[in-house]
Amino acid sequence: MANYIVGLGEILFDCLPDGNKLGGAPANFAYYMSNFGLEGMAVSAVGRDADGRLIREELEARGLKFHLEEVDYPTGTVQVSLSGNGIPQYDICPGVAYDNIPWTPEIEEIAKNAKGVCFGSLAQRSEVSRNTIYRFLDTMSQDGILKVFDINLRQNWYSKEVIEESLRRCNILKLNDEEICTLAGMLELGHIQANPDGTPLQPADFEVQCRRIIEMYDLQMIILTCGVNGSYVFCRDGSTSFQPTPKVTVADTVGAGDSFTGSFVASLLKGSGVKDAHRKAVMISAFVCSCDGAMPPVPQSLLE
Repeated sequence: MANYIVGLGEILFDCLPDGNKLGGAPANFAYYMSNFGLEGMAVSAVGRDADGRLIREELEARGLKFHLEEVDYPTGTVQVSLSGNGIPQYDICPGVAYDNIPWTPEIEEIAKNAKGVCFGSLAQRSEVSRNTIYRFLDTMSQDGILKVFDINLRQNWYSKEVIEESLRRCNILKLNDEEICTLAGMLELGHIQANPDGTPLQPADFEVQCRRIIEMYDLQMIILTCGVNGSYVFCRDGSTSFQPTPKVTVADTVGAGDSFTGSFVASLLKGSGVKDAHRKAVMISAFVCSCDGAMPPVPQSLLE
């Protein structure tokens, strides 16, 4: 029986200033699973076009398993511009292949043989892909399965209904400091205000809201990344893990959050505790920030 760890949702080309790079948060997640020697698999859809063929070729070159349905929509692209410190801004094209991932017998079989999945909010902007994602989650075995909702709020491509339905179906939530502020308002958990003097918010500024979400949706944990101000893991048992963010020369931060999520989940699946998995995720995410694009090869020294 296969034990796939699936990245389910968008796959696309990030159109960066120096050229197109393969991307999409779920595909990035699956790539980092495979770096750890696990059965990572990207599940999405591509168009019957040159970009769709090129995505298949690039995934094969990286040795990543995939199941990509071919549909009558163009393969997804995102126009990415970078600020002076490498922070990406996205212009996400609608009406593309990953908005139209059909539910098929092949995808159903993958769901039955998956022991983990990561999904986000972007691919759920379309009813077709949203229904496929929900059926996938509902088809998976319920025992010992990691269902990671890496929320990835992009532009206005999300709604309260989609967020709440996703929270009901996941057991791990991953988000950043901007997204917890949005979520706190959306779920009426109390508004989180930035400090007037510009100093970083502290864990206490987020922890009440995070622990309330854990309680409301019966989650195992919430992973909260805060950029240069470090990252936190809040667990259902009341424990907290904190890791500072290493200082590196940033090339771009595209895919850094996905490498964090993938490395953390892979480490858990390979038997690490939360603190050790957190430490490894921070190290690998920092390395990815120092590279161009979302899927650089990870040195073996960081994987061990």
